[in-house]
Amino acid sequence: MAWIFLLFAGILEIVWAVSMKYSHGFTRPWPSVLTIGTAFLSFYFLARAVATLPIGTAYAIWTGIGAVGTAILGVVLFREPATLLRAVCILLIVGGMLGLKVSAAALTR
Repeated sequence: MAWIFLLFAGILEIVWAVSMKYSHGFTRPWPSVLTIGTAFLSFYFLARAVATLPIGTAYAIWTGIGAVGTAILGVVLFREPATLLRAVCILLIVGGMLGLKVSAAALTR
């Protein structure tokens, strides 16, 4: 269940990061409310996950999900550059997250 909590936390991190962009520096009320609400829920699910998962692994995967998802949505929603170097860096983050997941699974056996 902890991994599911961590996945929810990571997805919510993407939501609050993107909604923060739409809030225009917290000057637009509804995107600001969405940012604050989803940030709270993201931290809540992260806290639930780290109750049983190693903190270093969980935190790195949480930030990785957020970084990868936000970078992809930045390209899709905000027309940020979609370069080969950027794609390679995203793949490196995903590879690191998978490595941490595998190593965490090996530790809990």
